[in-house]
Amino acid sequence: MNNKIAIFPGSFDPPTNGHLNIIIRALNLFPKIMVAVTNNLNKNHWFSLEERINFLEEITKNLKNVQILSFSGLLANYVKEKKIFIIIRGLRIVSDFEYELQMATINKKLNNDIETIFLIPDYSYSFLTSALIRELALLESDISNFIPKCIEKELKERAFLIKKKNLKVCKK
Repeated sequence: MNNKIAIFPGSFDPPTNGHLNIIIRALNLFPKIMVAVTNNLNKNHWFSLEERINFLEEITKNLKNVQILSFSGLLANYVKEKKIFIIIRGLRIVSDFEYELQMATINKKLNNDIETIFLIPDYSYSFLTSALIRELALLESDISNFIPKCIEKELKERAFLIKKKNLKVCKK
């Protein structure tokens, strides 16, 4: 397995310490990790694709053999095009498993060469989701333990702008 490259796909909106933990742990298993950022059509992204790529480049700049790229369309088609057939997915909680198993199964049906490997993040990140972090930012909570420092300011500023935009003026 050590002679193979793995891909870690996701929307990373924003990247969390849990994502970084999975990247670092995947590097212990594979000589190179490609982090593939996509726009998930089912999500309302706070950050542009370019911003998310920049975040990931910044937080992985000291990690050897990590490449950040983007893709669109079906993951099964993308990995076939790149000739990378090992997909890394993080599992936090039991409810993740049902969705991730469904995705791994459909990817395998679309391309029998694909293998999905599930990694469980360190327990201190097992509850983290990007959506939860965005919600905490909107509520002006301390998010410093959940996301890389270089993203914290940007996330707080984006939360402020979103909150300001969504404020409604009530007239009596």
